[in-house]
Amino acid sequence: AEWEYACRGNAQTAFAYGETLTNELADYSSTYAYASEIGSAYRKETTNVGSFMPNAFGLYDVHGNVREWCADPWHENYHGAPSNSKIWSKGGKQAWRTLRGGSWANKPSHCRSAHRSGYPEDLLNRAIGFRVAMSL
Repeated sequence: AEWEYACRGNAQTAFAYGETLTNELADYSSTYAYASEIGSAYRKETTNVGSFMPNAFGLYDVHGNVREWCADPWHENYHGAPSNSKIWSKGGKQAWRTLRGGSWANKPSHCRSAHRSGYPEDLLNRAIGFRVAMSL
């Protein structure tokens, strides 16, 4: 949930930039369209950080580029999640991690602020990365 808040940057829309996503806003598999948008040229690889505009919090590449590996083990839903911004370390699939943000290889729907999925922590995947963050 903390990652989603940071991704949205105070927006109440599907993406930090509004209700839709285009390849001018993020790096994703843009041969697929979101909502009424038209598919466009697909880059087929990561882009340099800062290639697209930041969200309202000044964070770059929160949609697309690489899926972000969160510290929380994968849970199917938010039932029992902590409400204090701490890592949800109990329960869930302990050998899996939560992924957020979508990647250059994902459909735009996987890049939505609220989209999340799980992935085994011991498998390599060139579309997964992480963001170093620290609470003050």
